[in-house]
Amino acid sequence: MYQYNETDQRLILARASQFRDQLQRHLAGTLDDDAFKPLRLQNGWYVQRHAPMLRVAIPYGALASRQLRALSYIADTYDRGYGHFTTRQNLQFNWIPLVSSADVMDALAEVQMHGIQTSGNCIRNITTDALAGVAPDEIADPRPFCEILRQWSTLHPEFAFLPRKFKIAVSGAREDRVAAGWYDVGLHLVHDACGALGFRVQVGGGMGRTPVIGSVIREFLPWQELLNYCEAILRVYNGYGRRDNLWKARIKILVRTEGARFVDAVEREFAAIRDADGSAHRITDTEYARVAAHFVAPSQHPARWDAHVEPAEQRAFALWSGRNVRAHRDPGLRVVTLSLKRAGQAPGDVTAAQMRAAADLADQFSSGELRVTHQQNLVLPWVPEAALPAMWRQARTYGFATPNIGLLTDIISCPGGDFCSLANARSIPIAADVQARFGDISALLDIGDIDLNISGCINSCGHHHSGHIGILGVDKDGAEWYQITLGGSDGSDRGNSAGPGKIIGRSFAATEVVDAIEAIVDEYLDKRQDGERFIDCVARLGIAPFAAAANAVRHQTSEVTT
Repeated sequence: MYQYNETDQRLILARASQFRDQLQRHLAGTLDDDAFKPLRLQNGWYVQRHAPMLRVAIPYGALASRQLRALSYIADTYDRGYGHFTTRQNLQFNWIPLVSSADVMDALAEVQMHGIQTSGNCIRNITTDALAGVAPDEIADPRPFCEILRQWSTLHPEFAFLPRKFKIAVSGAREDRVAAGWYDVGLHLVHDACGALGFRVQVGGGMGRTPVIGSVIREFLPWQELLNYCEAILRVYNGYGRRDNLWKARIKILVRTEGARFVDAVEREFAAIRDADGSAHRITDTEYARVAAHFVAPSQHPARWDAHVEPAEQRAFALWSGRNVRAHRDPGLRVVTLSLKRAGQAPGDVTAAQMRAAADLADQFSSGELRVTHQQNLVLPWVPEAALPAMWRQARTYGFATPNIGLLTDIISCPGGDFCSLANARSIPIAADVQARFGDISALLDIGDIDLNISGCINSCGHHHSGHIGILGVDKDGAEWYQITLGGSDGSDRGNSAGPGKIIGRSFAATEVVDAIEAIVDEYLDKRQDGERFIDCVARLGIAPFAAAANAVRHQTSEVTT
């Protein structure tokens, strides 16, 4: 993992001190709400429905065990004993009093963490594959490039006040596990015909009111020019992006409106940067080597593990290892996902005790390192194969061993109306209904892979557009209703490119949603061909039969109610 140097550490300590001064002036009444608002937002502090919310940056999803323990301390000391991992690999606290916020920033800074640029119209957290550096299908490790982008973009004065927030994802593998097409800029590591390493560049993806998949504007960009080209994209967006309409301010609107003219403008700006002094931000071999040195595989210390699985445990262990364990580029290691999707716990939520337990697991089995996935789970990337039984037993004790990764109850969800002031409807109760209805693991395994994503509003923090089944909370005369979409994809599905789902009809009442989902699933089980996944069945048949099944349930519910 990347370790802060003296400059990095000095910056975040100074930032924490600066925030403390701003907070003290605000609490003393010499800095009013309007003046304080942009200052707190620049450090990740929102005001939500019930209390301040802090979004903590976890660059490219990488966490050290000591950092997770610090987060558990903050959860216990300042919050209500838990946090929430987001779809963009960050962590949010929802109940920290504003008066304590400077103390929290100090605690974060001590372990090389902060909330800088987790809010505001700036370059947000750089995201990547949770399997970066360990995946067998990896073309090149994206983490050094993510770190270089992080250092370049942090407090970049030219891009601190963009027309809207700006998100970058980097994929280093053949399978797109970062949903790169849905980002403002999606960067895919590729080789050209001569074997040189570079990036395929997508621009203009996004969810929200206008779901759009980014357009490829460069098939190959030499990796050395990554920062210069990103700077060209951002300068064009900064200059021409709309600032008069919040809903039309994202770069996706500019790309869609201008088309080839946008691409031409980026190429002209890129040429101008290189002609002026392109060497300033050209990544040198020396700089790449300096950063990449932080991402070497950790040494594996020989250890004796009890690899025996008792006969009574064999079925449960096989179910878990079949869903929660993945292959590793090192044949002696495995990648293990700790599920944060168990009944009785909101998707992505993690208690302070669980944070400490996950940190213990990381120390014992994964060289002290964890990753946050965009599916809101945790990954241990360096687990010896022989240690799997022992690790599974401990994970089960802590509530991390639900064998549902990729299944219907592995739900992606935003916090929704229970916390967010922007939400039209609650997400957590819908997720709980689904978990309760589909709690039988044998039935889940028979259904197979399905991505179910829930957003409480059109801002799409729960990525409902990319769900095989997407649920969107909408408001109807002050009541909570839910729109259902089918056939969306984040781009990781075999043979299915990224794209938004299609709406199946009128919205459903909260009491009808889980019945509609069950009807959709039953229709799939009835119509599927041998080995056919849900997303492939929907692609083959279209949404009509599934919509009819769901709507029939709604009509029956209405008749019973009447």
